[in-house]
Amino acid sequence: MNNISTTTLTMKREFNVKPERVFDAWLNPVMMKKWFFTLEGTNKVAKNDPKAGGTWEIVDHRDGKDYRAVGEYLEIDPPKKLVFTFKMPQFSELEDTITVELKEISAGCEMTFTQLIHVAPEENWTKADMEKALGEYHDGSEHGWNLMFMGLKELVETGSISYKG
Repeated sequence: MNNISTTTLTMKREFNVKPERVFDAWLNPVMMKKWFFTLEGTNKVAKNDPKAGGTWEIVDHRDGKDYRAVGEYLEIDPPKKLVFTFKMPQFSELEDTITVELKEISAGCEMTFTQLIHVAPEENWTKADMEKALGEYHDGSEHGWNLMFMGLKELVETGSISYKG
């Protein structure tokens, strides 16, 4: 599989809690199933083995279908940095790499989220087709993460998420 193109999505968010609380929300399965690629009302599986080389899995059930997201932890440095792979096997075997960095600020913490998005060309794609696809993957990922981060913020700051799916 060559001809893989990449684009980088970077997002920053602030939380009114300590970095440890946000870091825990990325790794604790009880918290993960409330916001991470799923919602408590639609989650079927939320499990992980949070150590370098360990894996994670989320299965979300929506509109009669199961959506499975999986990955492997590459680096865990609590409560500052988390690096892991991400893929949804039903759509692609390509793995993205996600880096989450947290730093304490006076109001709580700032999270810098970076996703290295990989896109494989379809047959007969032109350079313009690939550029369009990269833009769509970037914007679609940004939209999805934005929704998840709204839930994450509510979860870590209030202890629950009002929207249950």
